[in-house]
Amino acid sequence: MTLMTMADWAVLLAAATAAGWVDAVVGGGGLILLPALLLVAPQLAPQAALGTNKLTAIFGTGAAVWTFARRIPLRWSVLGPAALVAALFAGAGAAAVSLLDREVFIPIVIVVLVAVAVFVAARPSLGTATVGHTPSVLRMATVTVGAAMVIGFYDGILGPGTGTFLILTFAVMLGSEFVKSAAMAKVLNLGSNLGALVVFAIGGHVWWTLGLTMAVCNVAGSVLGSRMALRRGAGFVRVVLLIVVVAMAVRLGFQQFG
Repeated sequence: MTLMTMADWAVLLAAATAAGWVDAVVGGGGLILLPALLLVAPQLAPQAALGTNKLTAIFGTGAAVWTFARRIPLRWSVLGPAALVAALFAGAGAAAVSLLDREVFIPIVIVVLVAVAVFVAARPSLGTATVGHTPSVLRMATVTVGAAMVIGFYDGILGPGTGTFLILTFAVMLGSEFVKSAAMAKVLNLGSNLGALVVFAIGGHVWWTLGLTMAVCNVAGSVLGSRMALRRGAGFVRVVLLIVVVAMAVRLGFQQFG
């Protein structure tokens, strides 16, 4: 693997902490950590960047699931099987990453960053409304399994914004309040992270030392973020997320096309 300076390590550890925090609150931690990996270690192949990101993220996501589950009642009879589906489809997506080369990969990340920024900016009330009904088990199963298949595959082949897309899906399709949507998203995201990580690890596309080191910071940020989401909601985080996403998109754009 490529050598890094102390400054590079500091940047990535800070990014891992921020990613864990943002991912737990509004989703989209990969929008911070994956571009940071590409910026600090541009020699990394897309598969190695994705695999290392998954190793880090699975610890933070697990910590968020544990924190949310202690405070929010979840339908595990639906979410558990959906998480397994997400793992399978994410594994399939990860196996297809070899079809991407770097010249295509980075522009896709930029497009995803911009698209998410525009969507979040256009929906200032996203995740704050509360509905008075509970979706049926059939509707919840249909939505969660569908999301597990489509977004799970996306998480394996690319990844950034997976948590955000899941939260948006649950908020729009199930009418779930933001924090409940975030808790549900973390369960499926844990499954998709695991499925993708297994495939990347089998292929030797994981930088274990870096990933495990960043995981410590990611867990700390995730615990902080999930607790903050439970206390305060996501309004104040949205501004931070928009700033970070736009900054990363601009920086990657200069790196790719400048």
